[in-house]
Amino acid sequence: MVNDEFTAELLRRAGRGDREALDQLLDRHRDRLRQMVAVRMDSRLAARVDPSDVVQDTLLEAAQKLPEYAGRMEAPFYLWLRQIAWRRLMDLSRKHIAARRRSVENEAKEGLPLPEESALQLAARLVASQTSPSEHAIRKELRSRVRKALLALAPPDREVLVLRYLEELSPGEIASLLGIGERAVRYRQRAAMERLAELLAHPPD
Repeated sequence: MVNDEFTAELLRRAGRGDREALDQLLDRHRDRLRQMVAVRMDSRLAARVDPSDVVQDTLLEAAQKLPEYAGRMEAPFYLWLRQIAWRRLMDLSRKHIAARRRSVENEAKEGLPLPEESALQLAARLVASQTSPSEHAIRKELRSRVRKALLALAPPDREVLVLRYLEELSPGEIASLLGIGERAVRYRQRAAMERLAELLAHPPD
């Protein structure tokens, strides 16, 4: 986790025109952005666009817009970077793989679909890790069932699990992103896990 106090200090220095501080500030968040892009990017888009280019373009845009951000700081720095990356992914998805044109309002509401690869990764994270080789087939079957249940979850339930377990945002970051309190985040996460358990117990047809 990036140290918030050090991030704030780098922001102050970068705001005064310190290029070294700006480079360090952006570089400290590069890995988290790369992880976010990997989680959100559809394989069809990845076949046409290098994920590293999305990250680099995001950081370049952030460098240009930093004075504007520093003047307001309406969101934590990483979440501001993440929003730039999110918009870029939305634009790229619309350009390269959207089956039909959709309004900006609908895109903002629906967001990006969860790629199949990320659904599999999330299923693996949620399945308790076992070490016994004899249980390999059982784990594989359970991951498959969890993946199907995840895709059947309501998007808000699935999203809170993706944010927590794949993007690895803290409860505080999720709260800031969703505009709710941390207690509400924990409640949503617990409720999503309960609904997931229900779907596993009673799979949809």
